[in-house]
Amino acid sequence: MKRKAYIPIALMIVLLSVSAACANPQSQQTQGPSLDHVHITMGYRPDIQFSPLYMAIEEGFAEEEGIEIEITHLPETEAVQLVGVDELQFAIVSGEQVLLARAQGLPVVYVMAWWQDYPVAVAAPKGSGIVTPSDFEGKRIGIPGLYGASYIGFRALLTSGNLTEDDVQLDVIGYTQVEALSQGMEDAVVVYANNEPIQLAKLGVSVNVIRVADYVHLASNGLITNEKTLRENPDLVRRMVAAFRKGVAATIEDPEHALEVSKRYVDGLDAADQSVQLGILETSIEFWKGENVGHSDKNAWENMQQVLLDMDLLQAPLDLEQAYTNEYVE
Repeated sequence: MKRKAYIPIALMIVLLSVSAACANPQSQQTQGPSLDHVHITMGYRPDIQFSPLYMAIEEGFAEEEGIEIEITHLPETEAVQLVGVDELQFAIVSGEQVLLARAQGLPVVYVMAWWQDYPVAVAAPKGSGIVTPSDFEGKRIGIPGLYGASYIGFRALLTSGNLTEDDVQLDVIGYTQVEALSQGMEDAVVVYANNEPIQLAKLGVSVNVIRVADYVHLASNGLITNEKTLRENPDLVRRMVAAFRKGVAATIEDPEHALEVSKRYVDGLDAADQSVQLGILETSIEFWKGENVGHSDKNAWENMQQVLLDMDLLQAPLDLEQAYTNEYVE
């Protein structure tokens, strides 16, 4: 019978240390600073239009700023509430959601204007005679729903045309605008100028696009956080804004590369029509450009508040200086 060999405890500790070092060579080197975990939520599903965030991660801009980004997807109304109660640090939402949330006592703050103009529009077939908001009168118009940015933008267009909802036949059709218009089920549809018109053109349907941005300047999609985060960790907000801005700039500079990067995040994007997806991204980029990417315009917020007051979605004006800030963009 062979005797068992026992290793002295001191020698075992040395061997384990050597083994661990061999298994993880980095353990012998000085570890870099840990990254701050950032949780951000945006639109209800991954999409090519979120490519600046994907670029911020994949191109290393977030890491440069000492953060790692975790992405989730939720409807805007849910996202703004979770940020408001400090269950989430950041979200991408439209300007009207910020004002509506603050009217309910949720202390959310808009810290970076990603979209410099409102992308909502109405699309109508060429030759329909629908070329301005006043031409909506008496027409059958499809809209995703009586809520959110599409509804806000459409109401702003109606006001520009001196019309009310009573002057049109408004049909709730969900997100079937392309089918509804191409099959002649509606006279016009409420769309995003950077999306459905590109898809309709691919189908050979030429349309007039009546953009909100051509009639009124409204606060659009941007990055929000909450007052607690701004108070307790302003440097984190500043670094998140910086990483995001770098992602936007890189996407503007090379949209084709951004499309390739986005395929790692958007299921089915590699199988989608690449010309359509690139067209959507390039059209979106036109809404992002500005002299100072990320800067909020006071006039856009005043106009947005007035639209909400006219719709009775706000009962009284808010202190807009509490709703947004350019401090983290300067």
